[in-house]
Amino acid sequence: MTEALGRRRFLGYVLAAPTLVTAAELGPAPAADAASAADAGIPSPDVTELFDLNDMMTAAALPTSGLITVEVHQDGTVSFALPRAEVGQGITTSTAMLIAEELSVPLERVRVTLADARPELVFNQLTGGSNTTIATYTPIRVAAAIARRRLLEAAAVQLDAEEADLTLEAGVITDRSGNSVGIGALAEKAASTRTRKVPVELTAREDFTVIGKPHNRIDALAAVTGRKKFAMDLDVPDAKPTMVCRPPTINGKVGSVANLAEVRAMAGVTDAVVISTGVAVRAETFGQCIDAVRALRVAWRPGSAEGKSDETVLKELEAAELPLGLRPPTPTVEGKFTFYFRGNSALEPNCAIADVRSDRAEIWASLKSPIVAKQAIAARLGLPPGKVTVHVTEGGGSFGRKLFFDAALEAAEASRKTGKPVKLMWHRADDSRQGRTHPMATSRIRVAYAGDTVLSYKQRHTSVSTDLGHGLGEIITAMAARLPVGDIGFSETFFQLSQTMSYDFGVNSRLLSETDKGFNTGSMRNVYSPDVTCARELIVDRLAAKMDKDPYRFRHDFLRDERSRAVLKKAAEAGGWGRPMPADTAQGIAFHAEYKAASAALVEIDCRPETVDRPIRDGVSGPRVTKVVFVVDVGLAVNPRGLEAQMMGGVMDGIALALTSSLHLRDGYFLEASWDNYFYTRQWNTPPELQIIVMPSTSERPGGAGELGVAASMAAVACAYGRATGTMPTSFPINHGKLSFTPKPTVPPIPPSPTDGLDHSR
Repeated sequence: MTEALGRRRFLGYVLAAPTLVTAAELGPAPAADAASAADAGIPSPDVTELFDLNDMMTAAALPTSGLITVEVHQDGTVSFALPRAEVGQGITTSTAMLIAEELSVPLERVRVTLADARPELVFNQLTGGSNTTIATYTPIRVAAAIARRRLLEAAAVQLDAEEADLTLEAGVITDRSGNSVGIGALAEKAASTRTRKVPVELTAREDFTVIGKPHNRIDALAAVTGRKKFAMDLDVPDAKPTMVCRPPTINGKVGSVANLAEVRAMAGVTDAVVISTGVAVRAETFGQCIDAVRALRVAWRPGSAEGKSDETVLKELEAAELPLGLRPPTPTVEGKFTFYFRGNSALEPNCAIADVRSDRAEIWASLKSPIVAKQAIAARLGLPPGKVTVHVTEGGGSFGRKLFFDAALEAAEASRKTGKPVKLMWHRADDSRQGRTHPMATSRIRVAYAGDTVLSYKQRHTSVSTDLGHGLGEIITAMAARLPVGDIGFSETFFQLSQTMSYDFGVNSRLLSETDKGFNTGSMRNVYSPDVTCARELIVDRLAAKMDKDPYRFRHDFLRDERSRAVLKKAAEAGGWGRPMPADTAQGIAFHAEYKAASAALVEIDCRPETVDRPIRDGVSGPRVTKVVFVVDVGLAVNPRGLEAQMMGGVMDGIALALTSSLHLRDGYFLEASWDNYFYTRQWNTPPELQIIVMPSTSERPGGAGELGVAASMAAVACAYGRATGTMPTSFPINHGKLSFTPKPTVPPIPPSPTDGLDHSR
C-alpha cells in the first residue's frame, strides 16, 4: 500500500442536532494486502484472494455507513448505537475502544448500546461472518474523529486560543496556559444547525493508546454480578411467561387439541392458543407453563423429516455427491468423511418478548438480522413495517442461532392471538429437538501428486441444506435465499467466498452440493469451515506420510505466504512439535485461514486405554485433549484480550466437534433433549494446558475473529487422534456411535422440571 490507512484523510458529516453528532462518509474499501509467493509447490490461484465473503459484506454495508453516528453529551459521555448484535463476542468493548481512541476520552465514559432495527441501514445491520470489526472499524473511527475536530474548534473559540495549541486528553481540552474545558461543556457549542461535510485525519497507528492494547470487557462487572440485562430480564408491563407445546417430530403441525379448556383452567394459566408452530401457553410462571405444556393432548400431523434417521440422511447425501472425475494416472491420496448433525443452542435459551396491539407491535429479542425480522414480523401481522418496533437486546451466546428470529415471530403470533403481551421462552428440549442444527455432511477429497509435488486437489462437500434465509439482513435477499434457485446460489456463493486453499496444491477445486430442506439448519459458528478444513487437514497428514515428510514441515513448505508460515511455525515452536510422547498419545497440527486472518493449532491428545475407558462422566468417556497451543494473526487486533477469549471459545468448540458433540436422528426427531445429553466440551474435559498466542499486528486493518478459532482446532484434534491411534478418523464426532444416555420421551414434548433439589447437570 502506498499510504497507511491510519494516515489517510476521510470525509464525514457534522449533523444538525442539539448536541454534537457526527457520522462518516467512506469511499471504496481499500484493497487487500498482496500475499507473498510461496517457495514450494505449484501456485494455486484462489478467488478469495481477490474478493471474499468479508469483502462482500463490507462493500454491502458501505453505502449506509454515514447513517451510523457518534454523539457527545453534556455530561461528558459519548454514546453510540451499534447496529450489530452483542452476543458475548465483545464487540461493544472493541467499539468503545475505537471511539475512546479517536476522541481521547476514558473508556468508561463511552456508552455503547444496540440499535433498534433500522431498515434504512439495509445491509448494514447483519451480524455474522466475523465481519463486525472489519466493516465498522473505519466508519466508527471517522465519526469519532470528526467529533474530536469539532470539539477542538469549539474549544479554540471558548479559550481564545489557536486550535493547534490545544490538547485533548481524558475528555478535557487544555491550552498552553493551562486553561481547560471538558468536552461535555462543549457538546452544544460544537453542534451544528445544519448538516455539513468536513474532512478529517485519523489517529496514526504509532500514536494509538487504546487500540491494540488489552482491555477487560466493559460489561464484565455487570455480567458477573447478574446486573446485565438479557431479553428475559426486561420488565415489560403485563408480559407474562409463555412457552410452546411443540411436535414430537421435526416441524410437525397441530392437527387437533383435545383439552384446551382443561389446560386453560390450570393454576396460573391465562391463555392457551394454537399458533403455527404448536400450542402457546401463557401463565404466571414458567413452571406453570411447563406443567400446562405437559398436560396438553395434541394430535400432531407429520413433520418435514418424518421417519428419517442418521442412516437414511447419509444415503441421501451419498446420492447427491458430485463426482471427483476420472482418476489421474499419477498417485493419489483420497478420503471420505462424515459429519453428523450438531446442535446450535446458545447458553441463553431462544426467547423474545412481544406486545402486539391492533395497530402496532413492539418486540424485544437478541437478533443478528433485526431488519429482516422487523419486516417478516410486520408481514406476518399484516402491519406496515413502520408500525413494528424491534428492540435488539444483548444475547447470551449465538453461534449463528440468533441470525434466525423464530422466537420473535412466535412471540408476535402468540401476543396477537391472546391479545396480551408475552414473554416467550423455549425449553432446552425445544432447542435440541426443534431448534437450529449444523447440517449433516460428507466431504470427499482426492489429491494427485508426483514425487514431492502436489499436482491437484479436489474436494466435494455434500451437505443437508444450510438455511441462509436471513439473506444479507433484509427482506429482498432473504426472500431470494429461499427461492428454489436462489438458495443454491446463496449457498454456493457463501461457500466459495469463505473457503480458501491455503496450500500450493496445483489445480484445486472445491464444490458444494446441498440436499434435503426438511431440517431446521443454520449458519453454525464457522459455517462450512470446520468440516471442510478438518477433512483437508487429515488428508494433508496422509499426503505428508506418503511423501515421507513431517506433517508440520510439509505444511510449512506448501503454505502460500510468509504470514501463514509464521503462524504455523509459532504454533510448532511454542507447542514443542515433535517432542517424544508415550504410546497412544500424540500431537496434531493444523492450519486455517479465513476472515482476513490466519490461525494454527497444535494439539496433544491422550488415547491410552486407561483414559479412554475411564468411568463415564457427563455421559462421556473417550480420548482427552491435554494441551492446545493456538496461534492467531488477525492483522490489527483491536483488543488482544478479547481476541484471546474468542480463540479460547473456538478451541472448546473444535474439541467438541471432533470428539463428543452431535445430535442423533431417529424416526424424524433428535434423541437429545438438553445439554445433559448433548456433550459439548465440559470444564473437566478442557485441556489442562491452553495457550493462546496473538501474533504482532501485520496489517493496518483488523481481520475477523468471532468464528476463526473453530476450524483449525477441530482439525488439529482429529489429526492428533489419527496419529495416536494409528487410524485416520473419518466420522465426526468420534464418539457419535456411542449412545451413552437414555433418550427422554417425545410425548410430553418436554421433561418435567426437577423438584428434588439435586444437581441434575451431571
